[in-house]
Formats: sequence, structure tokens, C-alpha cells
Amino acid sequence: MAKKTIADIDVKGKKVLMRVDFNVPLDEDRKITSDARIVAALPTIQMILDNGGSVILMSHLGRPKGQRKAEFSLEPVAKRLGELLGQEVIFATDCIGRKVNQKVTALKPGDCLLLENVRFHQEEEIKDKKAAEDESLRKMKDEFARQIAMLGDVYVDDAFGTAHRDNASMYTVPAMMEGKDRVIGFLIEKELKFLGDALNNPQKPFAAILGGAKISDKLNVIENLISKVDRIIIGGAMAYTFFKAQGRKIGKSLCEDDFIEKAKELLETTKAKGCELVLPVDDVIASEFKANAENKVEAGDIPDGWQGLDIGPESIKLFVEKLKGAKTVVWNGPMGVFEMEPFDKGTKAVANAVADATDAGAISIIGGGDSASAIKKMGLTHRVSHVSTGGGASLEFMEGKKFKCLEILDDK
Repeated sequence: MAKKTIADIDVKGKKVLMRVDFNVPLDEDRKITSDARIVAALPTIQMILDNGGSVILMSHLGRPKGQRKAEFSLEPVAKRLGELLGQEVIFATDCIGRKVNQKVTALKPGDCLLLENVRFHQEEEIKDKKAAEDESLRKMKDEFARQIAMLGDVYVDDAFGTAHRDNASMYTVPAMMEGKDRVIGFLIEKELKFLGDALNNPQKPFAAILGGAKISDKLNVIENLISKVDRIIIGGAMAYTFFKAQGRKIGKSLCEDDFIEKAKELLETTKAKGCELVLPVDDVIASEFKANAENKVEAGDIPDGWQGLDIGPESIKLFVEKLKGAKTVVWNGPMGVFEMEPFDKGTKAVANAVADATDAGAISIIGGGDSASAIKKMGLTHRVSHVSTGGGASLEFMEGKKFKCLEILDDK
């Protein structure tokens, strides 16, 4: 997907409308607990400002569901962004309307304006499918998008975290800016490079590590990866669906019974196509789902009344061994309930193994979400090649899905 970037166009004297992902975590006092998403957008913002453009930023925050709610205001983000840029960030209390238009008109080269949460308007999240079925919804979405589109001379998409959604600010707005420059920012360029290269031109051996609770969440990813990777390492609760498919007893472990037949198919398909599917050989099981619950290691069937909450020590050894020598590693999903001790050991061990593989020369990509949280929590971000900013988006990318909000942007 060779798209034009902000570096390919002249922004001098232009008002640049830029979609970012400032969906940052806030505490009860509305203080930002992690500014990583703001920091990730800085290179693109700074480039525009340094080259004589003014920038109009738009983002969502949380799920206000079309209502104006103070706890979802982007005002704290404007303050933090100003501190990071070392200049005032003008804040608009809405994203459309007369007052917003006045602020945009008054922008001078080098100015930065942040619009209020686009999800305060229900039109932002009207699905294209529903809009196609209901003309009144289509008109609402189009009018909302038109008012935003008229603010900018240039459109920049640097919000990978929402690249898989057909929100108005992600797709309808750039669709209405046909004839103007429509490009990607440096953050999305980096995401497309790492994820695209891994899937389409990987250095071999290529190992994928998939975890998390549900096989249904990763089913399409597994099917797309079978012909691309040398081995798929499975951890987390999704492993228990595979175990049940093999006829093993799993106690009261989480299992998606509707996907047992599909798990059987995947076991056969991976074998037929020469892709090694690596499952845990032991588990840390507990009598109840809570931190520091009574637990033990079980290498065989899981007894009734017990549930698997992490991979066991022998599985850790196996997984670490299977990652040695890998030249490309993709990881998405924890190995256990990593938020609770002592069921965080498997995820921590895999995180360290991925970092070690990177030190040994592998390209490593962490697919956002819980895996990204684990890497950051352990202070290993600097020891992996790329941490994706989009959990759901990176998953859909690995499924081989096309992102129409990127496809309509200008090609190189």
C-alpha cells in the first residue's frame, strides 16, 4: 500500500486537517495516565508546523455515544499536547459550527488547533452499511462530514488505531475532499511498513505468537498466516478450545464450543501445509479466577473444578526455544491472565523472549492491545522493533483485510 505521506506534499500556507488517535487513558481526575498516543503523532504535527502549515487536529476519546459528556472532553489532551510542542494549542469546544469556523479562519502558519471529540456527534459513528440502507442517516453523516471537510486544504490520516472503522472523520471526510491532497502521516507509514513487510515479505524463519481469550477473535488471522509463517505459537485461553478439539479434558477453563470443529480443521490444515502449530504442554491451573488463587501446574487433562489461567513452566521453555533463530516475530495476545499474579509469568517470559529474539537480529512486531501493554509495563519497548498503536486494526491487517479509509488516499 504505497501511499503519499505528508513529506510528499507542500503544506506551506495551508490548513491541514489531520485525523489522530488521541484516545488516551484518563484517571478519575481527568488526568492523562499515558500520553503515548499523543507522542506518537508529534513527528507529523511538528513537520506541518515547521514547514509553514497550520494544523487542525480531530480525534475521538472514549465512547460518549453521540452525547456531550465532560469526562470525554479532549481539553486535557490540548493542554498536554501544548506542553509537548512547546506552544499554545488552541482548543475548540466543538468540531463543527460557526465558532469552529471562526477559529479555523483565524489560524496562522505554525498554529495548532484541536477540535473537540468527534464522537460527541452521533453522525461520526453511523455505519456506512446503515447509511446506505437509510437515506436520512446518509444525509446526516454526509452533512456532518461536509462541515469538517470544509475546514482543511489538505487531509492527513495518522490514526492507525481506528483505520479499520468507517467513521465519518476517517472515511467520509476524506471522500469529500477529492481533488485536494489526501495523505498519510508518519505513524501510519511506519505501521504499514512493519506490518506490511512482515506479512508480504518476511525474513524467515517467521514465528507468530497468538494469545488471548477467544479463538474466534484470531480465527481469520490464523487462516491468513498459515501460508506465510513457519510456526504459530498458541497461548492464552484460546488454547483450551484446541485442547478440547484434541479430546482433552479442560475442567472449567474458558472454551468456545462453537469453534471446536474449526479448531480441528486448523490442526489438520497447519499440518498439511507444513506450518508448525505449537500448543502449551502444561498449564498453571487454579481453583478460582482471582489473584493469588490456589494453583498448581498440570501437564495433562485439567481436573473438574479447575481452570487454566496461564501457560506452565515447560510451555515457557518450549515457546522460548521455538522463538530462537526466528528472523521475523509477530505477537498479538497474552499467554494468560497477565493482569493477575501469579498468572502473569507466561506473558512476561514471552515478552522477554521476543526482546531477546530482537537483540539477536529479528524484526519483532507487537500487535497492540494487551501485548503492547505488557511490553510497555515491562519496559521492553526499546528492545522490540515496532509496537503497533492499534490492537483491533493490527488484527484486521493481519487477517488480510483492506482498510477503505486508507485506500481512498493518494497513491505515490
